[in-house]
This record gives sequence, structure tokens and C-alpha cells, in this order.
Amino acid sequence: MSSLSSEERFVVETVRAFVDKDVKPVVSELEHANSYPEALIESMKELGIYGLAIPEPWGEAPVSMPCYALVTAELARGWMSLAGAMGGHTVVAKLLVAFGTQEQKDSYLPRMATGELRATMALTEPGGGSDLQAMTTTARRSGNSYVVNGSKTWISNARRSGLIALLCKTDPAAEPKHRGVSILLVEHGPGLEVSKDLSKLGYKGVETCELNFTDMAVPADALLGGEEGRGFAQMMKGLETGRIQVAARALGVATAAFEDALAYAQQREAFGKPIWQHQSIGNYLADMATKITAARQLILHAAERFDAGERADMEAGMAKLFTSEIAMDVALNAVRIHGGYGYSTEYDVERYFRDAPLMIVGEGTNEIQRNVIAGQLVKRGGLGEP
Repeated sequence: MSSLSSEERFVVETVRAFVDKDVKPVVSELEHANSYPEALIESMKELGIYGLAIPEPWGEAPVSMPCYALVTAELARGWMSLAGAMGGHTVVAKLLVAFGTQEQKDSYLPRMATGELRATMALTEPGGGSDLQAMTTTARRSGNSYVVNGSKTWISNARRSGLIALLCKTDPAAEPKHRGVSILLVEHGPGLEVSKDLSKLGYKGVETCELNFTDMAVPADALLGGEEGRGFAQMMKGLETGRIQVAARALGVATAAFEDALAYAQQREAFGKPIWQHQSIGNYLADMATKITAARQLILHAAERFDAGERADMEAGMAKLFTSEIAMDVALNAVRIHGGYGYSTEYDVERYFRDAPLMIVGEGTNEIQRNVIAGQLVKRGGLGEP
């Protein structure tokens, strides 16, 4: 954590202590019951986690992106769902800070900083997946309102978030398509139905829902930034934050899996010695630690570029791609090291193995990340300056 200030190191250490003291003792029961972690969310509010991206005068001093990434990793080390409970919220906060009107910032950011108001973003549609420009959700201007129609899916925290950053088409006929895309800041109300919670392999406790909009009237001043057609570019910037956040979640899951595997390999004996001394197990541990260390550096590199105001979509994509893939690999090897116990719900490694795939397909699939990376390599003429 050498790149962090002493204050930021304290923030990360405080979250780590919260995870070890309050999260780890209860996570298994909450996760297997698929129970919403109300008490833990309240503790996260008290710790200021929901305000980490919100500057004065609406919040306190925001932390750097490297610090935010490491806080996210610590939360995911305890329970990936907790990191998911603040991920979209932070993206929306940064969208408001960067692009919101003064009225929008003053209305939402103070309440978001305390966690009183939590936010999420609605991008994905049932028939669109990662192809955001193919969306069919529309917002038609009618007097002083927009009338919204369409559906979104895989929306985390949809029931408990009071504010939704909705990506929609305000000009469906625009060419190229992205010029017709805008972001509306939507609050729950008539015309919005949270239709169902999606059942998931992992990522338990926090709801993931489908949203249906039927002639929902949204005030015209809910348009992010006050100008139509800017939404696609705004959200692409927001997704740099989102992909760094998802990479950090994967780092946390991988770290938890490695820590459990390392501890078990020292306690478990086979053929008269701890199993880590058997070369096959020792090799697993060495590879796991090396991959985690490399992933951490990729995340910090992307986060530092973001804070420097440099374009970071390729770097964020690399961090998300690499870290999510190694998290899956590390989680599987943790199961191997635990042997039969790794398949048991009595041990946490089976949860890591169920949580890890989300980061491979979430926030743009890894196949999309490779497309982004390849496109930027061509555009930049390679990796550029070291």
C-alpha cells in the first residue's frame, strides 16, 4: 500500500478489521440462507464506505482510486456480495460528480455519501447483453417529462437502491446509435416494476432483479448533465470505475481462497507431513500467490491512470480480464487443496468457487474485454509508454 497516504492506509486497515471481526463470523450463515445483510450494510454506512467517491461539499474527502480498489478487495475478501452492494453506487456517484448538473449533485450526493440514499445503474437488457447500443429502452420527451418504456435485467440492489442511473435511448433514430443514448436519474415510482429477483449460482444475499418500465413519467431535469445524447460516453467513463471495481472484487475472492488454502495446507497432514510440503500442493500455492500479486499490480496500474486523468479503458479491461480469470483458477485450486472438504458447504472455499464466475461475465464479459483491449492496442499503436 506504498502509494496510499497514511490516512488511506488507515481506511483500508479499518475495513480489513471490520471484515475479520464482523463479516467472517456470520458470512456462511447469511450466504447459505440468501439473507440480505442489513446489519453489515448499516456498519458499512457508519464506516463511510458509501461516501468514498464523494468530495466536499457533499461528502468528506474522497479516497484515491487505488484506495477504493483495495477497500473493495477487502470487502470481497470477507464476502463478495458486500462489495457488490456498493459497486454500482460508487459508479453513479462518480457519474454525478463528473457530469451532473449543480442541482443534481446537491440533490443526491449528500444523501449518497451517508448511504441514506443508495444508487445502482441499469444497463443490461434481456436481449442485449454487452451490446449496449442495441438497447430498446426508450425515453420519449413529453412536455416537462420523459416517458420511459422498456426492460432491464441483472440489476444489482434494484429493490433497495432509491436511485437508478438508467441508460436509455432518447433518440432511437440517431446515427450512429450511440448519439441517441442518454442517462436518466430515475427514482422508484409509478410505472417502474421490480418484476422478479433472479436466482444465482453465487452472489447471494444482495438482490439482482429485472426492471420493467411502462409509461413511467420521469422529470426532464432527471437527464444527467442536462443534455441528450451524452449518455453512452458518460457510461463508458463510468465503466472504467466499474471494471476496476469488479477486478478488485475478483482480487478479494482470490485472496480469500488463497488464505484459506494456505492455512489448510499447513494444518492438514498426509503421509507424515503437512500437505504444503508435497510438491504438487506447494506448486499450487506458489502459482496462486504469484497470480494474485500480478493481478493486484494490474488493478493499481489502472486505478493510478484513472486518477491521473488518463484514458484507462484498456487498463481497466486488462485488470478485469486477468483478475477475474485468475480468481476462478485460484478458487478451483483452493478446492483441490482442501480435497473432499473443499466440496463441503462447511468450508468457505465452495462459496469462493461459486462467486468467482460472476466477475468473468459481469461488467462486460471477458470476451468483450478482449475486444476493448485489442481495439485500444491498434488505436494506440501498441502498449505505448511503459
